[in-house]
Amino acid sequence: MKKTFFIIVLILAAGLAFCLYQIKHFAASPLVIKQETIFTLPAGTGREGLKAALRQQHIIKRTRWLPALWQLEPELASFKAGTYRLMPGMTVRQMLALLASGREAQFSIRFVEGSTFKEWLAILGKAPYLKHTLDGVAPEDIAQRLGRDPLSPLEGRFYPDTYLYTAQTTDVALLKRAGLRMDKTLDETWQGKAPGLPYKTPVDLLTMASIVEKETGLPDERPKVASVFINRLRLSMRLQTDPTVIYGMGESYKGAITKQDLATPTPYNTYLITGLPPAPIAMPGQASLAAAAHPARTSYLYFVADGKGGHTFSTNLASHNQAVQQYRESVKENHAQ
Repeated sequence: MKKTFFIIVLILAAGLAFCLYQIKHFAASPLVIKQETIFTLPAGTGREGLKAALRQQHIIKRTRWLPALWQLEPELASFKAGTYRLMPGMTVRQMLALLASGREAQFSIRFVEGSTFKEWLAILGKAPYLKHTLDGVAPEDIAQRLGRDPLSPLEGRFYPDTYLYTAQTTDVALLKRAGLRMDKTLDETWQGKAPGLPYKTPVDLLTMASIVEKETGLPDERPKVASVFINRLRLSMRLQTDPTVIYGMGESYKGAITKQDLATPTPYNTYLITGLPPAPIAMPGQASLAAAAHPARTSYLYFVADGKGGHTFSTNLASHNQAVQQYRESVKENHAQ
């Protein structure tokens, strides 16, 4: 009897050791995925639901040892709903620990300096795993959803940058973040601006920054470009900046401005209106905001492209016309080559 009992104990011990080995081996085995995989665990999913999802999405081959692993390591059984990023080489234990941690996958969305609100909406509309609520919504209704004045243009009121978000974040939530950041940045810029600038409100500074943003992509040119427009404002000269005309043209702009376009009135046509346009024409970045707040001290009143990626600045019309002629000749030479 003692010998039989001893044999049974040995068999049970061996079986238990085998099971423990299998559980540990299973926990340390890699997922079968070969590339980064986004895995979504819906709210209310139980253990059987998780097992089924892992099988259906081919995350792991077999789930028979999952219940035993959860018994052995119960901290891995408290998984949380969400969308997770699973990587090749990740083990079953690491995956379960990730699901238990609630550290959801982060996605990124990029809004570049100089982009318009219309372009932002298009980018938001294509963003993966974002909850889209603004498709077909009128700008004034979007403003209300953002808690802003529906009568004030939204252009320029969002800070361009890369933003991270988790799955099912709403497009409104992202815009609110970018809007609050621009509000804070604009307030700080306004408080620290140089004295004596011809701005009445922070929106004036924001509008100037948006024009500077659209006129040049060279950081060292931005303060000089801002100085041209500041000098013109002080002399009550019209700004005569093409980007404002283009913005005012809206959908009718096809890639080139004609003399008729320059002569067609819009609220943004600075060839016809005096002073700044009624609102920004794009989302300016930090550098353009800084240039608008601290323009260079110059006597420049004109600038034109130099054909090399930059601009030639002039203090008088005669010099400007000469620079324009040089630019046209350089364009002809480039076309001839």
